[in-house]
Amino acid sequence: MTGRTDGPPTVVVIEEGMREGMQIESAGIALDDKVRLLDALSGTGLRNIVVGSFVSPRWVPQMAEVEQLIERFTPVEGVTYTALVLNARGAERRAAFEPRITAPGAVRTQLHLCDVFVRRNTGRSQADEIAAMPAAIAAAVASGRTDAVVAVNAAWGSNWLGPFSLEQRLDLIELEVEAWREHGIEPRTLWLGDPMSWCTPRAVEETVEAALQRWPAFTRVHLHLHDGRGLALLSAYQVLRLLGPEHTLVVDTSIGGMGGCPYCGNGRATRMIPTEDFVHLLELEGIATGIDVDALVEAAHLAEEVVGHELYGHVSKAGPLPSGDRLYDMDMPLVETFEQAQHFRLGPSVYDGCPRPWKQPVTSPARDAIDAAKGTS
Repeated sequence: MTGRTDGPPTVVVIEEGMREGMQIESAGIALDDKVRLLDALSGTGLRNIVVGSFVSPRWVPQMAEVEQLIERFTPVEGVTYTALVLNARGAERRAAFEPRITAPGAVRTQLHLCDVFVRRNTGRSQADEIAAMPAAIAAAVASGRTDAVVAVNAAWGSNWLGPFSLEQRLDLIELEVEAWREHGIEPRTLWLGDPMSWCTPRAVEETVEAALQRWPAFTRVHLHLHDGRGLALLSAYQVLRLLGPEHTLVVDTSIGGMGGCPYCGNGRATRMIPTEDFVHLLELEGIATGIDVDALVEAAHLAEEVVGHELYGHVSKAGPLPSGDRLYDMDMPLVETFEQAQHFRLGPSVYDGCPRPWKQPVTSPARDAIDAAKGTS
């Protein structure tokens, strides 16, 4: 399994800006602004949006108004809205908003490779997670669940313990798979998380490849990769190239790349894959998403306005690759600043007054031929 030869997997994009992004931003962001951003994201063609999390406002004050946000935003038909819960109380709070907010169909078991991270994040140990797993699986089976998600978090490394090996990842996956099999359920989804940005393209690819070879029932791979060291998009791309049409690849992204965990030691620098960059990549790879990249760019700029600082995406800064009627004006002046680079969406007024050092307007027979071809097409 060294690369697909028969077509790409189905790709599902899950927008995490309102949850993963907002949880690391200021708790003082106004509810009205959150509603504006969520409604803007709903209008981009995204089909899966996480609106927030039902957690204690004592520890995550950014989510204190999640109920009001859900009551006030405008759902769009065809979009699935979900919210994170970590315990039974959170599940009860979420249930009050169904079907406006959708609960997951499959139950997830999750083990962390980093015992330090899980203690900091949830006040539990890895041993606690393992000990709680049989009862959680039994309850899921008793409720009629027939599918399961096997999840390994902090899969590639830890800021406190260092790197983890492929064997360690596979051992935890096996522990969960066998626990589900004891109840007659063969899990079909593998979820891999990287809260501390230890992912590398080779390590992520080898993990997925080895897991699918050992457990071919996994037909869905879900990646939650953080981008603090700039390797998340590359890592997701490696898995995209690895999987075939019999698979589904789910990738968590965040508008503008905002995101991060306060428990991992890197804060906002942890970041995520920018949604606009990932969708742009998919379209260039010939994978139709139904998502409007231009609308994502506008949402990314709105997100910067809402959070009050520059975010981390690339396509929102330089624009999608230009083609057709969007090729640049040959005689445009020198462009130097980020503000001037916004001509792709704001028009030539942003570079008014910039110098043109050439003596005559720039022309080219190569461009003339392209323009002539457009006129006859």
